[in-house]
Amino acid sequence: MARTTPTRGRTGPGRWLRARDPELRTTWNAVRVTAASCGGFYLCRYGLHQPVAAIYAVFGPVSFGILARLGGGARQRAGTLLAALPAAYVLVTLGTLLAVTSWAAAVGMLAVGFTVAYASVGGPRLVGLANGLQLFYILPCFPPYDPGTLPHRLGGLTVGVVLLAAAELLLRPTGPPVDYRARLARAAEAVAGLADRTAAACTDGAPRPLPDTPPGLPPDPCPALLDELRFSRIPVMERPASASAVDRALGHGATALRYTHARLRQLGRAAAHEPCPAAAGPLRDAAAALRDAAAGLRPGGPVPDTRRIEHGITAFEQHRTTAGGSPTGAAPGALALDAAEGARFLVLATRVSRKVPLPPDATPPALRPGPFWYAYRSAPLLWWARLRANLTPRSVFLQNAVRTALALAAARLAAGALDLTHGFWVMLATLTLMRTSAADTRTTLRPALTGTALGAAVAAVLLVTAGQRPEVYAAVLPAVMLVAFTVGPLLGPAWAQGTFTVVVATVFGQLAPASWQLAEARVLDVVTGACVGVLAGACAWPRGGGGEVRRRTAELLTDCADALRETAAVLTTGTPATGALRRARRSAVLAEATYAQYRSERHDRVGEGPDWQAVLLAGQHAVRGAEPLLVRLGPGSVPRSVEGPAAAVAAAFEQRAAALRHRAGSRAAPTAAARPSAPEGLHAVDVEVWLDGLLDDLAAADEPVRAGRIVVGGANST
Repeated sequence: MARTTPTRGRTGPGRWLRARDPELRTTWNAVRVTAASCGGFYLCRYGLHQPVAAIYAVFGPVSFGILARLGGGARQRAGTLLAALPAAYVLVTLGTLLAVTSWAAAVGMLAVGFTVAYASVGGPRLVGLANGLQLFYILPCFPPYDPGTLPHRLGGLTVGVVLLAAAELLLRPTGPPVDYRARLARAAEAVAGLADRTAAACTDGAPRPLPDTPPGLPPDPCPALLDELRFSRIPVMERPASASAVDRALGHGATALRYTHARLRQLGRAAAHEPCPAAAGPLRDAAAALRDAAAGLRPGGPVPDTRRIEHGITAFEQHRTTAGGSPTGAAPGALALDAAEGARFLVLATRVSRKVPLPPDATPPALRPGPFWYAYRSAPLLWWARLRANLTPRSVFLQNAVRTALALAAARLAAGALDLTHGFWVMLATLTLMRTSAADTRTTLRPALTGTALGAAVAAVLLVTAGQRPEVYAAVLPAVMLVAFTVGPLLGPAWAQGTFTVVVATVFGQLAPASWQLAEARVLDVVTGACVGVLAGACAWPRGGGGEVRRRTAELLTDCADALRETAAVLTTGTPATGALRRARRSAVLAEATYAQYRSERHDRVGEGPDWQAVLLAGQHAVRGAEPLLVRLGPGSVPRSVEGPAAAVAAAFEQRAAALRHRAGSRAAPTAAARPSAPEGLHAVDVEVWLDGLLDDLAAADEPVRAGRIVVGGANST
């Protein structure tokens, strides 16, 4: 009998750690931050005899390594640290100079707090850096007011951050992050296979069997692979949600792929009753385009070309016209065109993501901006567009920035008025404990205060036992830091606050004579900061994303209804556009951001409300479907027979919006009017097929929400 060798780490602390940190990412991050913090602190405190520099050598790695979140692999994380260093210099300088009075420091905190927090609108990586950057102003904005120490502060900060960057590269470097492009490529290939099978079914109306799939995978991999594109499945720091053209294109491509998949499934059902052999051509071209896009999304793959898919769309349009517009196969043909347009959009989005210039925008001037407007703008203009789009009280980014700035400024005034010994702990507690909703902040408050009190008790014992012997604190500091930075993120706010309290006592015990009263001051400061955070959360948008998601999605549906009417008017009578489609596109982005925050908060009832993700997809499909129709068909090219169906679908969107506002069930969505069969009505069929799909999207929003469905997709249009 073969002997079994015990596996390391399967019992005791190792097993516990593996259960909570399977890939040991948190553990190794704690190792890197501990090594950088202790290395910088010991160098500055005992090597250079600069206690001021030592403080910043500790808090530099703690700010970026614990409070902030860094994305990417080791090289990218190290690059982010070094790139953020100049911003940290500016904030430390401002804090040092404005510490002259409490009011000056508070006003500076108001401006810095808002600017840093609102900059998070630029994408997840700025969101991740925000809390860390805030601390670089918080730390120096307290007495003593001593601008002469600024070089020491900046020097210590540099030492700590550079050591952390080195630790990222040397101490078990972080592996490559989740590759969104690879996920999108896999999903595109799966949808391409569905397009081929649908093309075959269109020839004779017989459904085609699915190919063999590996064990453990569903027969049709498309839903599962498309589900992997949901932002809830992607680590926050790796989501393509920044203001850049590349990230916008990837989000746009995912939306186009979902749209194509929905049309293919709809076409598969229609083809079983109404065969359309001619639709097989554009479907095969769509499949080829999807595979080209998938290859272009992979590293080193060829840049995809749109000529084949565009030629296929044009040829099929000509075929439909010359064939006399037979009513047989009209609906499947329109669905095939829709699917082909979605594939073309994915190819174009892939080209933008590869930074390949697009041909001139074919959107008529009166209908601009077109769907790929961002591909023709410079990076500064894209940033400005994102910042301007969120300058509304309904933007959760603006709400969070205002809430954070007011809370931190109030905390600074409270610390000054109460003359607290370590006032920056007040602001640090406010920053780390305040959440986006008052309910979440209150929920966090009890364990945080309990943990702080228990940590203070441990710190007091340590301070009394060790007394005025810095060598004791120096000896235990690495172990205390490693434990704090490991168990804090894994076990929640009670452990985080408690262990950090011991870290604080261990650090400050080496900088100046300390007694058990240091632990007492820590408790008082955390309580004060937590109270400020609770009051700020209760006064400024207390319901957070939960209070906005219903309102924002209702506004999205209302804006989409306006866009539907405008699109119908432009296509039928050539009426000039008034910007309704642009407003709907912007509203979709704001709704997506609100939903993302909503899903990060606690709620009393699981699944409260409709399937919010389905509502968002209905809005996205309204926008994405209108864009190619306006370009391909052109103003005044569609019979006025579509005005009735468009008005009916717009009314359905408004009914759903009213039901959301009043927390009522939606009425049954009206069905579109009968399709015209005359040759001149082919374009009308194209429009009405799109409208029918939107009714299906609205119906899906009324279905029960599946447990655990936490999704944020993104058009990233604004």
